Amino acid sequence: MLLEAVLLTVITASTPLLLAASGELVAERAGVLNLGVEGMMIVGAACGFAGAFLSGSILLGALCGILGGAALAAVFALLTLGLAANQVASGLALTILGVGVSGLIGAGFVGQKIAGAPHLYIPFVTDIPFMGRVIFGQDGFVYVSITLIAGIWWFLYRTRAGLVLRAVGDNHASAHALGYPVLRIRALAVLFGGACAGLGGAYLPLAYTPFWVSGMTAGRGWIALALVVFASWLPGRLALGAYLFGAVTILQLHAQGAGLGVPSQLMTALPYLATIVVLVAISWARGRAGSPAPASLGLAFVPDR
Repeated sequence: MLLEAVLLTVITASTPLLLAASGELVAERAGVLNLGVEGMMIVGAACGFAGAFLSGSILLGALCGILGGAALAAVFALLTLGLAANQVASGLALTILGVGVSGLIGAGFVGQKIAGAPHLYIPFVTDIPFMGRVIFGQDGFVYVSITLIAGIWWFLYRTRAGLVLRAVGDNHASAHALGYPVLRIRALAVLFGGACAGLGGAYLPLAYTPFWVSGMTAGRGWIALALVVFASWLPGRLALGAYLFGAVTILQLHAQGAGLGVPSQLMTALPYLATIVVLVAISWARGRAGSPAPASLGLAFVPDR
């Protein structure tokens, strides 16, 4: 069925966005603005493919992607938290570094292929018409992304640790005065964000297109950053936004396949154009109603001596 095929491709296109944006949401909730999501994703993609190709295991490849993204996030944490460097400049530098590192790691794997991540199959259940494959026939990354966003919601709004993290993001000076380790909390949030971005990047060569090509993230890290703003830093809205942007990506592919008289370059740019339009609309609306962003987002914290 055409609708079933469209839904399957939308879920596939949305999963790397949801994984990367989930980690960035936690980091920003802690008050850290990491613009290096694209760099962490591409390093995660390179490490993930290298790990899977050399070991023959998708699981080890995913773990390598997580470690690659977290390692790059650790560099960002050292600069912005340890040395109180500017977060915007450091994040942009991290993206440039990630592109270079990924090219170095993936140089020997260009054109190589692997067997992609296996899909879940439950006898009789997965064979149910229409919804069987959509719900019970996805690869493991899809179920991890859904579990992850549910876990983040529970952590932020149902645990004391989540409340402390949100307090650090809203007012780091008050949180420090109450005795909370602001820098440690932010460092853990940044590492978690890097791990999620690395996993989102690893999804691309391990499941989405099971081969390695330089620059295969194709700007998805920037879309993930925009998704956090689009979602107003709320996990549930983030999931909705990820699937919405995934649908826009797939729409342009189906439009090209249908032979519509629209330039292919314009259709390819459609997801990024939608990102800009959404951000402008949100900025206009928040200028009238006030911003829900964490109050200490992007501000360096230097504890009193």
